[in-house]
Amino acid sequence: MYCSIQNRNHFHNLLSFQKDKVGFGIILGLSLILIMYVSHCTWVTSEAYSSPSIVLAARGADGGRIIFDDYREAYWWLRMNTPPDARIMSWWDYGYQITAMANRTVLVDNNTWNNTHISQVGQAMASDEDTAYKIIRRMDVDYVLVIFGGLSGYSSDDINKFLWMVRIGGSTNPAIVESDYYTPRGEYRIDSAGSTTMLNSLMYKLCYYKFGNVYTERDKPSGFDRVRNAEIGNKDFELKHLDEAFTSEHWIVRIYKVKPLDNRA
Repeated sequence: MYCSIQNRNHFHNLLSFQKDKVGFGIILGLSLILIMYVSHCTWVTSEAYSSPSIVLAARGADGGRIIFDDYREAYWWLRMNTPPDARIMSWWDYGYQITAMANRTVLVDNNTWNNTHISQVGQAMASDEDTAYKIIRRMDVDYVLVIFGGLSGYSSDDINKFLWMVRIGGSTNPAIVESDYYTPRGEYRIDSAGSTTMLNSLMYKLCYYKFGNVYTERDKPSGFDRVRNAEIGNKDFELKHLDEAFTSEHWIVRIYKVKPLDNRA
Protein backbone atom coordinates (compact mmCIF):
# COMPACT_ATOMS: atom_id res chain seq x y z
CA MET A 1 0.00 0.00 0.00
CA TYR A 2 2.79 2.41 0.97
CA CYS A 3 4.75 1.56 -2.22
CA SER A 4 1.66 2.12 -4.33
CA ILE A 5 1.22 5.59 -2.85
CA GLN A 6 4.90 6.34 -3.40
CA ASN A 7 4.73 5.18 -7.02
CA ARG A 8 1.63 7.27 -7.55
CA ASN A 9 3.30 10.38 -6.10
CA HIS A 10 6.40 9.74 -8.17
CA PHE A 11 4.26 9.43 -11.28
CA HIS A 12 2.45 12.69 -10.52
CA ASN A 13 5.75 14.45 -9.87
CA LEU A 14 7.16 13.12 -13.14
CA LEU A 15 4.05 14.18 -15.03
CA SER A 16 4.18 17.64 -13.46
CA PHE A 17 7.86 17.94 -14.39
CA GLN A 18 7.10 16.97 -17.97
CA LYS A 19 4.33 19.57 -18.12
CA ASP A 20 6.70 22.20 -16.75
CA LYS A 21 9.25 21.29 -19.43
CA VAL A 22 6.65 21.56 -22.17
CA GLY A 23 5.42 24.88 -20.81
CA PHE A 24 8.97 26.20 -20.54
CA GLY A 25 9.67 25.08 -24.11
CA ILE A 26 6.57 26.86 -25.41
CA ILE A 27 7.45 30.06 -23.54
CA LEU A 28 11.05 29.86 -24.77
CA GLY A 29 9.90 29.30 -28.37
CA LEU A 30 7.46 32.20 -28.24
CA SER A 31 10.13 34.43 -26.71
CA LEU A 32 12.57 33.57 -29.52
CA ILE A 33 9.91 34.32 -32.14
CA LEU A 34 9.15 37.69 -30.54
CA ILE A 35 12.85 38.55 -30.32
CA MET A 36 13.33 37.64 -34.01
CA TYR A 37 10.25 39.68 -34.96
CA VAL A 38 11.48 42.76 -33.10
CA SER A 39 14.93 42.35 -34.63
CA HIS A 40 13.42 42.07 -38.12
CA CYS A 41 11.21 45.13 -37.60
CA THR A 42 14.21 47.12 -36.40
CA TRP A 43 16.19 46.09 -39.48
CA VAL A 44 13.36 46.97 -41.87
CA THR A 45 12.93 50.34 -40.19
CA SER A 46 16.64 51.13 -40.42
CA GLU A 47 16.75 50.13 -44.10
CA ALA A 48 13.51 51.60 -45.36
CA TYR A 49 12.42 54.43 -43.12
CA SER A 50 15.35 55.94 -41.27
CA SER A 51 17.08 57.64 -44.24
CA PRO A 52 15.64 60.90 -45.59
CA SER A 53 13.87 60.47 -48.93
CA ILE A 54 16.30 62.63 -50.85
CA VAL A 55 19.23 60.37 -49.95
CA LEU A 56 18.81 56.87 -51.37
CA ALA A 57 20.66 53.80 -50.15
CA ALA A 58 21.24 50.42 -51.78
CA ARG A 59 23.38 47.32 -51.34
CA GLY A 60 26.13 46.50 -53.81
CA ALA A 61 27.02 43.03 -55.07
CA ASP A 62 29.56 42.73 -52.24
CA GLY A 63 26.96 43.70 -49.64
CA GLY A 64 28.41 47.17 -49.15
CA ARG A 65 26.17 50.19 -48.76
CA ILE A 66 25.85 52.53 -51.76
CA ILE A 67 24.56 56.07 -51.27
CA PHE A 68 22.79 57.94 -54.07
CA ASP A 69 22.87 61.67 -53.40
CA ASP A 70 21.42 62.69 -56.76
CA TYR A 71 18.40 64.60 -55.45
CA ARG A 72 20.41 66.93 -53.23
CA GLU A 73 23.01 67.30 -55.96
CA ALA A 74 20.36 68.35 -58.50
CA TYR A 75 18.54 70.73 -56.16
CA TRP A 76 21.82 72.43 -55.29
CA TRP A 77 22.56 72.81 -59.01
CA LEU A 78 19.17 74.45 -59.54
CA ARG A 79 19.75 76.81 -56.65
CA MET A 80 23.21 77.87 -57.85
CA ASN A 81 22.78 77.87 -61.64
CA THR A 82 19.29 79.15 -62.41
CA PRO A 83 17.76 82.62 -62.04
CA PRO A 84 15.91 83.20 -58.74
CA ASP A 85 12.62 83.63 -60.63
CA ALA A 86 13.02 80.45 -62.72
CA ARG A 87 9.89 78.28 -62.98
CA ILE A 88 10.42 74.53 -62.74
CA MET A 89 8.04 71.96 -64.20
CA SER A 90 8.12 68.47 -62.69
CA TRP A 91 5.58 65.97 -61.43
CA TRP A 92 3.97 67.09 -58.19
CA ASP A 93 5.85 64.53 -56.04
CA TYR A 94 9.00 66.66 -56.01
CA GLY A 95 7.40 70.08 -55.65
CA TYR A 96 8.02 70.60 -51.94
CA GLN A 97 11.62 69.47 -52.21
CA ILE A 98 12.38 71.81 -55.11
CA THR A 99 10.76 74.73 -53.31
CA ALA A 100 12.56 74.08 -50.02
CA MET A 101 15.99 72.98 -51.20
CA ALA A 102 16.39 74.75 -54.56
CA ASN A 103 14.33 77.82 -53.58
CA ARG A 104 12.65 77.88 -56.97
CA THR A 105 9.04 78.22 -58.08
CA VAL A 106 7.28 75.03 -59.13
CA LEU A 107 4.06 74.60 -61.11
CA VAL A 108 2.60 71.86 -58.90
CA ASP A 109 3.47 70.36 -55.54
CA ASN A 110 2.02 67.98 -52.94
CA ASN A 111 -0.58 70.56 -51.90
CA THR A 112 -1.93 71.42 -55.37
CA TRP A 113 -5.71 70.95 -55.38
CA ASN A 114 -6.34 72.35 -58.86
CA ASN A 115 -6.79 69.24 -61.01
CA THR A 116 -6.66 71.31 -64.20
CA HIS A 117 -3.25 72.67 -63.24
CA ILE A 118 -1.85 69.19 -62.55
CA SER A 119 -3.50 67.97 -65.73
CA GLN A 120 -1.57 70.48 -67.84
CA VAL A 121 1.71 69.08 -66.52
CA GLY A 122 0.47 65.57 -67.30
CA GLN A 123 -0.54 66.65 -70.80
CA ALA A 124 2.88 68.15 -71.48
CA MET A 125 4.68 65.01 -70.31
CA ALA A 126 2.35 62.73 -72.29
CA SER A 127 2.47 64.70 -75.57
CA ASP A 128 5.02 64.66 -78.35
CA GLU A 129 7.70 67.33 -78.07
CA ASP A 130 6.11 69.85 -80.46
CA THR A 131 2.76 69.73 -78.67
CA ALA A 132 4.39 69.71 -75.26
CA TYR A 133 6.45 72.78 -76.12
CA LYS A 134 3.28 74.80 -76.74
CA ILE A 135 1.92 73.78 -73.32
CA ILE A 136 5.25 74.51 -71.63
CA ARG A 137 5.53 77.97 -73.20
CA ARG A 138 1.93 78.73 -72.23
CA MET A 139 2.82 78.00 -68.59
CA ASP A 140 6.05 80.09 -68.78
CA VAL A 141 8.24 77.15 -67.81
CA ASP A 142 12.01 77.68 -67.76
CA TYR A 143 13.24 74.21 -66.76
CA VAL A 144 11.79 70.70 -66.82
CA LEU A 145 12.89 68.12 -64.24
CA VAL A 146 12.35 64.36 -64.51
CA ILE A 147 13.35 61.42 -62.32
CA PHE A 148 14.90 58.43 -64.13
CA GLY A 149 16.02 55.12 -62.63
CA GLY A 150 17.02 53.09 -65.69
CA LEU A 151 20.76 53.42 -65.04
CA SER A 152 20.80 53.01 -61.26
CA GLY A 153 17.92 50.54 -60.92
CA TYR A 154 15.79 53.04 -58.97
CA SER A 155 12.24 51.84 -59.61
CA SER A 156 10.29 54.80 -58.16
CA ASP A 157 10.95 56.95 -61.22
CA ASP A 158 8.79 58.93 -63.62
CA ILE A 159 8.55 56.20 -66.24
CA ASN A 160 6.88 53.96 -63.67
CA LYS A 161 4.62 56.85 -62.61
CA PHE A 162 3.96 57.96 -66.16
CA LEU A 163 0.56 56.32 -66.62
CA TRP A 164 -0.80 58.48 -63.77
CA MET A 165 0.32 61.56 -65.70
CA VAL A 166 -1.43 60.18 -68.77
CA ARG A 167 -4.64 59.50 -66.84
CA ILE A 168 -4.71 62.89 -65.14
CA GLY A 169 -3.76 64.64 -68.37
CA GLY A 170 -6.52 62.81 -70.21
CA SER A 171 -9.09 63.75 -67.55
CA THR A 172 -9.28 67.27 -68.99
CA ASN A 173 -7.98 66.69 -72.52
CA PRO A 174 -9.73 63.95 -74.55
CA ALA A 175 -6.79 63.91 -76.98
CA ILE A 176 -4.76 62.09 -74.31
CA VAL A 177 -5.99 58.47 -74.39
CA GLU A 178 -4.38 55.95 -72.05
CA SER A 179 -4.73 53.01 -74.42
CA ASP A 180 -2.47 54.80 -76.93
CA TYR A 181 0.46 54.21 -74.55
CA TYR A 182 -0.02 50.45 -74.54
CA THR A 183 0.88 47.88 -77.18
CA PRO A 184 -1.97 46.23 -79.13
CA ARG A 185 -1.78 43.43 -76.55
CA GLY A 186 -2.32 45.90 -73.72
CA GLU A 187 1.28 45.96 -72.44
CA TYR A 188 3.08 49.01 -71.07
CA ARG A 189 6.52 48.75 -72.70
CA ILE A 190 9.55 50.94 -73.40
CA ASP A 191 11.36 48.63 -75.83
CA SER A 192 10.98 48.34 -79.61
CA ALA A 193 7.54 46.78 -79.10
CA GLY A 194 6.29 49.87 -77.25
CA SER A 195 3.62 52.03 -78.79
CA THR A 196 4.60 54.91 -81.08
CA THR A 197 2.82 57.37 -78.78
CA MET A 198 4.82 56.12 -75.79
CA LEU A 199 8.18 56.14 -77.56
CA ASN A 200 7.66 59.71 -78.80
CA SER A 201 6.24 61.25 -75.64
CA LEU A 202 8.14 64.08 -73.96
CA MET A 203 8.55 62.04 -70.78
CA TYR A 204 10.14 59.17 -72.68
CA LYS A 205 12.55 61.47 -74.52
CA LEU A 206 13.59 63.43 -71.43
CA CYS A 207 14.31 60.24 -69.50
CA TYR A 208 16.09 58.38 -72.28
CA TYR A 209 17.92 61.23 -74.00
CA LYS A 210 21.44 59.93 -74.86
CA PHE A 211 20.74 56.79 -72.82
CA GLY A 212 20.92 54.70 -75.98
CA ASN A 213 24.72 55.11 -75.96
CA VAL A 214 25.14 53.95 -72.35
CA TYR A 215 26.04 50.41 -71.28
CA THR A 216 24.49 49.59 -67.91
CA GLU A 217 25.23 45.88 -67.52
CA ARG A 218 27.70 43.34 -68.84
CA ASP A 219 26.45 41.24 -71.76
CA LYS A 220 23.55 43.65 -72.29
CA PRO A 221 23.07 46.01 -75.26
CA SER A 222 23.47 49.76 -74.92
CA GLY A 223 20.40 51.53 -73.61
CA PHE A 224 19.42 48.65 -71.33
CA ASP A 225 16.96 49.85 -68.70
CA ARG A 226 17.73 48.06 -65.43
CA VAL A 227 14.29 48.78 -63.94
CA ARG A 228 12.18 47.67 -66.88
CA ASN A 229 14.73 44.94 -67.76
CA ALA A 230 14.59 45.87 -71.44
CA GLU A 231 16.55 47.64 -74.17
CA ILE A 232 14.87 50.95 -74.99
CA GLY A 233 13.09 51.11 -78.33
CA ASN A 234 13.83 54.72 -79.30
CA LYS A 235 17.56 55.47 -79.07
CA ASP A 236 18.52 57.83 -81.86
CA PHE A 237 16.69 61.09 -81.37
CA GLU A 238 17.53 64.71 -80.69
CA LEU A 239 15.55 67.29 -78.75
CA LYS A 240 14.20 70.27 -80.68
CA HIS A 241 12.84 72.56 -77.97
CA LEU A 242 14.82 71.67 -74.85
CA ASP A 243 18.52 71.49 -74.01
CA GLU A 244 20.00 69.13 -71.45
CA ALA A 245 21.17 71.37 -68.62
CA PHE A 246 22.08 68.91 -65.89
CA THR A 247 22.16 65.17 -65.27
CA SER A 248 23.09 63.91 -61.80
CA GLU A 249 25.87 61.40 -61.15
CA HIS A 250 23.66 58.30 -61.39
CA TRP A 251 21.22 59.84 -63.92
CA ILE A 252 18.42 59.80 -61.34
CA VAL A 253 17.63 63.51 -61.80
CA ARG A 254 17.68 65.08 -65.26
CA ILE A 255 17.03 68.78 -65.86
CA TYR A 256 16.34 70.45 -69.21
CA LYS A 257 16.29 74.10 -70.13
CA VAL A 258 13.40 75.25 -72.30
CA LYS A 259 14.54 77.05 -75.43
CA PRO A 260 13.03 80.48 -76.11
CA LEU A 261 10.66 81.01 -79.00
CA ASP A 262 12.45 81.73 -82.27
CA ASN A 263 11.13 85.27 -82.44
CA ARG A 264 12.29 85.96 -78.87
CA ALA A 265 15.74 84.37 -79.05
